[in-house]
Amino acid sequence: MSHRALVIGATGIVGQNLANRLVAEGWGVYGLARRTENLPGTIIPVTADALDPESLRTALAGIVPTHVFFTTWTRRDSERENCIANSAMLRNVFAALPRPHALVHASLVTGLKHYLGPFDAYAQGAPPQTPFRESMPRLAVENFYYSQEDVLFEVADRLGIPWTVHRPHTVIGYAIGNLMNMGTTLAAYATLCRETGLPFVFPGSPVQWNGLTDVTDARQLASQILWAASGPAGHNRAFNVVNGDVFRWKWLWGELAAWFGIDAAPYPGHATSLEHMLADRGGQWADIARRHGLREEVLHRLASPWHTDADLGRPVECVTDMSLSRKLGFTGYRYTPDSFFDLFDRLRAERYIP
Repeated sequence: MSHRALVIGATGIVGQNLANRLVAEGWGVYGLARRTENLPGTIIPVTADALDPESLRTALAGIVPTHVFFTTWTRRDSERENCIANSAMLRNVFAALPRPHALVHASLVTGLKHYLGPFDAYAQGAPPQTPFRESMPRLAVENFYYSQEDVLFEVADRLGIPWTVHRPHTVIGYAIGNLMNMGTTLAAYATLCRETGLPFVFPGSPVQWNGLTDVTDARQLASQILWAASGPAGHNRAFNVVNGDVFRWKWLWGELAAWFGIDAAPYPGHATSLEHMLADRGGQWADIARRHGLREEVLHRLASPWHTDADLGRPVECVTDMSLSRKLGFTGYRYTPDSFFDLFDRLRAERYIP
C-alpha cells in the first residue's frame, strides 16, 4: 500500500477500469466522483465536485495520495467554456490536496481530439496526416485538452514531479451512464434491432466503413497508465494508446451482428444518425427491459448515440501510432473484437442487455 492513488472520475469508463487495475496491483485507491455509491468496496469513496473548490477541500482533507490520475471531463456549450471548466477542475483538485508535495506522479487522460480538433471544429478543415503521432503540433484552435495539459505542466513543474498524458481513441469498456460509450451504445442498438426487427445499419461515413481504424480497450489504457506511473521510462511524455491492431468497420460490423444473432444490414453508402434512429425508441427499450428483467429501463442512461455518431461519422481515417511507448517498454495488446465481446458478455451478466 505504499502507492496511494487518487482517481478523479472513478465511476467513468476510464477511471473505473483504472481503479480496479490499481487495486489488483496492490495499490490503495481513493475514487473521486460526484456520486460514489456504486463504487466497489475495494475503492475508498471520495464524494466531491471537481468544479466546487470547497467540496474538494472538505472531501480531500486528510488524504495524501502519491499519485493523481485525472480521467474525467465536463461538456459545456462552447469550446471556450469547455477550456475554462475542464482546466478549472484540474487546477481545483491539485489546489485542494492538503499535502501536494507528497505527490510523486500525475497522469492525465485526454484523447484523439488532440489531433482531430474539439467538438466545435471536429475533423474539419484539411484532413490530418495519419497515423497520429505524439510529435505532431497542436492545432491552431481552442481545445480543452490543451488547456488541461497546460495546467498539468504548470503544476508538475511547481511541485517538481513527473507527469504523463495518455491519448486513447474511442474507449471500449464497462461503465454505465458514461457520456462517451460506443460499446454500450452499440449493444443497446443491436438489442433493439434483434427485439424489434430494426435493421442493424452501420450509421457512419463511407470513410469509416471502408477505411482502417482502431480503438482503445479500457483495460489496455489502464495498463499503459500503470506502466507510465511505475517507472522513469514514462515520465514527462504524452503517449498514444490503442489496442495495437487495426480493422475496417465493414468487417467488424458483421462480427458484432453475429454476436447478437442478427444480420448486418447492407451499408447504405452514406452516414445516417444513430441519435435520430434511437430518439423514439425509449418506449420499446422499456418494454424490452421489463420483459427480460433488465436493470435499466431508460435507454439514454445506457446509450450515448451522439458521441457514437461523432466517432463513426468522421470524414477522415483514424490510425494511431503507438511506437513511442512500445520503444520505451510498454508491450500491451488487445484484440479489438474481444474488447467488444468481453463488454457484451459483462453487460449480459450484469443484466443490462438480454
